[in-house]
Amino acid sequence: MSESFPALRPNAFRDAWCGQVLGDRVDSEVRVAGWVHRRRDHGGLVFIDLRDRTGIVQLVFHPDSSGDAFELAHKLRAEDVLSAAGRVVRRSEETVNAELPTGEFELAVASAELLSDADTPPFQIEGFSGDVGEDARLRHRYLDLRREQMRDALVLRHRVSAAMRDFLDGDGFLDIETPVLTRSTPEGARDFLVPSRLQQGSFYALPQSPQLFKQLLMVAGFERYYQIARCFRDEDLRADRQPDFTQLDIEMSFVDVDDVIAINERLLVHVFDRVGGPALDLPMRRLPYDEAIARYGTDRPDTRFGLELVDLADDLAQTEFKVFRSMIDSGGAVRGINVGAREMPRSALDGLISRAQELGAKGLVWAFREGEGWRSPTAKFLSADELKGLNERLGAEEGDLLIVVADRPKIANAVLGQLRLELAAEFGLIPEGSDDLLWIVDWPLLEANDEGGWDPLHHPFTAPAADFDPDDPGATRALAYDVVWNGQEMGGGSIRISDSAVQRDVFAALGIDEAEAESRFGFLLEALRYGAPPHGGIAYGLDRIVQRLAGAESIRDVIAFPKTASGTDALTGAPAPIDDGQLREVGLKLRAQPPPSRP
Repeated sequence: MSESFPALRPNAFRDAWCGQVLGDRVDSEVRVAGWVHRRRDHGGLVFIDLRDRTGIVQLVFHPDSSGDAFELAHKLRAEDVLSAAGRVVRRSEETVNAELPTGEFELAVASAELLSDADTPPFQIEGFSGDVGEDARLRHRYLDLRREQMRDALVLRHRVSAAMRDFLDGDGFLDIETPVLTRSTPEGARDFLVPSRLQQGSFYALPQSPQLFKQLLMVAGFERYYQIARCFRDEDLRADRQPDFTQLDIEMSFVDVDDVIAINERLLVHVFDRVGGPALDLPMRRLPYDEAIARYGTDRPDTRFGLELVDLADDLAQTEFKVFRSMIDSGGAVRGINVGAREMPRSALDGLISRAQELGAKGLVWAFREGEGWRSPTAKFLSADELKGLNERLGAEEGDLLIVVADRPKIANAVLGQLRLELAAEFGLIPEGSDDLLWIVDWPLLEANDEGGWDPLHHPFTAPAADFDPDDPGATRALAYDVVWNGQEMGGGSIRISDSAVQRDVFAALGIDEAEAESRFGFLLEALRYGAPPHGGIAYGLDRIVQRLAGAESIRDVIAFPKTASGTDALTGAPAPIDDGQLREVGLKLRAQPPPSRP
């Protein structure tokens, strides 16, 4: 990852970066400082590769010209911290290292000083082996961050943030901080709670997002706000989720959906142009939510390949196969995917069934098209006409593998949506080097939950696309939009509710009664009565954007000090117990934990 560096102000340690020992320095005196990356002792000469943030330069220690530094060079070990001075010379043609920007030059050392004698690291920095476990890397993260791959990831992260700030500043946005200690409000995940010492029995919450504060900034008249904000959610972790994470938060006044999307498309083009991301054709494609679910089973589809879901209920409406018929009659779904002409052993097919069950389905039906029928344990339960109709509906050719799930619509879609991704990866169906960014639009405002109530698909402050009917909450669409990159949600937002009466109606539909609404959101409801402009915005997962740009498998690889998959900090040992005195100061007492059960 290339970086531009200003010239150093000379001091006692160095007057040049290691990566800037180039042709314009030949025959000049230079002092550099950094970490010993590698030592090679050739008897008469000692070669040291010295590393700082900008790169590596080769130092040459000669017995006749390096003085006491020659003896020091024999004692140096990997990761020792060194300052060295000497003359920059050209390497002989046969010793040029074409893999390094500084590979044509070296520093003939006249003097050197050992600044820090390093212990032997628990794993190699130079020649890092990929079999080093993540636990060891995170436990010694300050060493892991010395690796070129990790350094480049954090340099990229800086460049992405800088490009975002540059664009938004040029478009009239103000960078405004919002509180980190706030009150608990429902935004879709558990809050991290902080007890108050001064008001014992009361708690702050760490913000899941700056959502309410950025809306208040619009009411206050700032019109265009952004913040690269720290956010906190107490939820289960995965590859693209951490308990504390960073998002680019944006809000604008006097805008509609098209306005927000247009400015964000320009933002993405600007950032990608600065950091080497994919080229975007504007306007980006917009895919309605219902179509995304119907074709891909998810609201964050990877559209770079086929394997689209197909609804099979119409072809099975009169079937005598009880598994399918009972599901259809109860309002469930029967959906399938044509995986194409694939050969899979019975053990792999059984594995598909197990995987579907892991994902929440009751089971899965597999079949290979043979003639007009199926080769499948399920074929005997279906008529010839039904098999023919299913083949036509799925576009099946001879030998194609078909998979079918019958379940509640939400489960059938989710299971097939995930299997679609896994099968595409297994069979190499995703074009290498391809990128697809699109908007998911026209969302439902609310969705039914398992308790018979309603949940917001975004958050409770999302504006309805038309008049909200409290008697039919599920019929209302939302002025909402998400940007999806290769099947990963990068950001999401909406136009917000700017009318306090509508906000109260939405709260009521979500089961938040008048008293609770006033207690938890009274400050927002009051603010909306004092002249709230139409406003909306978006929030991007900065960690996810950098992960995608870096080609990393996890956002942990683009965060300086991340948590493990279990939510712990391997470096500091957090979370950790606190002593009784600290608990007493905030008026808390821990309940006794039951002893662990014996096996």
